Amino acid sequence: MLKYEGPVVLVVMDGIGVRDDISGNGVKQAHAETLKMLKDRQYPTVNINASGHWVGVPDGDTGNSEVGHNAMGAGQVISQGPELVQQAIDSGRAFETDVWKEAIKNVLDNNSTLHFMGLWSDASTHANIYHMFEMMKKAQEQGVKRIRVHIILDGRDVAPESAERYVQLFNDFVASIGNPDYKVASGGGRMTTWMDRYENDWGMVERGWNAAVHGRAEFQFENAMDAVLRLREEEKPKNDQYIPTFVITENGEPVGKIQDGDSTIFYNFRADRAVQAAKAFDFDDADFPFFDRGVRPNVYFVGMSDYDLDDDNLPKHVLVQPPELSNTLADLLDANNVPQYAITETVKFGHMTYYFDGNQRLGGDLHTYVEILSDEDTSRFNERPWMKSAEITDALVDAIKSGKYKFLRVNYPNGDMIGHFGQLQPTIMAVEAVDLALKRVLEAVNEMGGVALITADHGNAEELIYEDSGLAKTSHTSNMVPFTIYDNTENAKKYELEKGEYGLANITGTIAMMLGFTPPEKWEKPMIKEVEQE
Repeated sequence: MLKYEGPVVLVVMDGIGVRDDISGNGVKQAHAETLKMLKDRQYPTVNINASGHWVGVPDGDTGNSEVGHNAMGAGQVISQGPELVQQAIDSGRAFETDVWKEAIKNVLDNNSTLHFMGLWSDASTHANIYHMFEMMKKAQEQGVKRIRVHIILDGRDVAPESAERYVQLFNDFVASIGNPDYKVASGGGRMTTWMDRYENDWGMVERGWNAAVHGRAEFQFENAMDAVLRLREEEKPKNDQYIPTFVITENGEPVGKIQDGDSTIFYNFRADRAVQAAKAFDFDDADFPFFDRGVRPNVYFVGMSDYDLDDDNLPKHVLVQPPELSNTLADLLDANNVPQYAITETVKFGHMTYYFDGNQRLGGDLHTYVEILSDEDTSRFNERPWMKSAEITDALVDAIKSGKYKFLRVNYPNGDMIGHFGQLQPTIMAVEAVDLALKRVLEAVNEMGGVALITADHGNAEELIYEDSGLAKTSHTSNMVPFTIYDNTENAKKYELEKGEYGLANITGTIAMMLGFTPPEKWEKPMIKEVEQE
């Protein structure tokens, strides 16, 4: 077994994938001396898969931070998010649940409205509009006469200006099933309406709430297509994700406020940008200080999945239960009393902790979680592409040198968060900031006689244009990501990278071996094998 004097450090360069073409490539065009050093000195390196079935989502779908960190922390590939939901819908299991039955019964008994809320996208990162279509079709079959939809426009995981495509998809779908009372009621971009993350900007949730529940917004239109086209032209948002909040009206009145007796389904399956909406609907006034909701309607609120990041049992009603993860890396290290340290800034804190630990929030003396607060205005990250990389590194280096921890992990969000703007120059600077931070981390690892494993959770920064059109690309990619072992100790002679095709889940067993443990059989195999010593 390998045994290091210093710690094992996992460095996740969020959103920094691998792509040969230099055009629109914020990674290749960056002045990244540390990454170049790793390549020039030929540290063990392999490109690994971070999308499709390698992380438990349908082939062809990009990876994301949630499934990526799940895979790295669990060592197992399980059906995740879109795949799990699709299976539940295709098999009919979702419609046999007590939650679905009660949501429909509530509407039929009260002669009320069924509402859908969620991201209008088919990227399957947070949601898939086709899941909503399937549920609307089933609701119609079961007698629901009135449906209202509160749309969240993407422009991030899909093309920056593609909202009208999804509006047309909806219009065509409603026409195909022949129900004139299935309508859009309110909406806005994902960075203005509803989908805040980690309580960074409750104003986004408040704007969504006021539009959907009270029918109040600065902008009012007679239909969703008119809203998208006019707001894009007149307000000039950076792209679709920043389209202002709006309400659809008929004869000056909102067409679909969420009211007492209604049922509401939030069909996002990913938790980090849905949990605050669940709090808005589920929390009593005494537990909800975030904004003035006015009169909270008595509705049957359903989440597509479990949004519980903080043991708050959110939402109360879940349509598709998440997979259970057991025998994770955290479980193995806890059983062997190995102290762990995890650090990142707010925008990735849940991924580096809750998701990495197998969808659980762990505490106690063995777990030190450090959150460096992100700037509140996420819309201006591209103006400060270094984000909190220096502050993160200051704390991480101190933790490495303290000698308290055998396993430490860090996420640098820059490549992902800046890559989502689809702007080359800020993304180049983001990669350079991560590279500079990485240099400091590796120096500390070297000083302490440890080893660093350097990787990413998915691609983004390496592909900022659509090759066919030349337009800005803001979404994740399906490109592979790097995996490099930085090891200057005598242990480096005791193992070698084993040939094969790997995914993010293979990292887990590799970490275990570096820490001196035999990986559980249910894990994906490690990427290293021991070399017989002469």
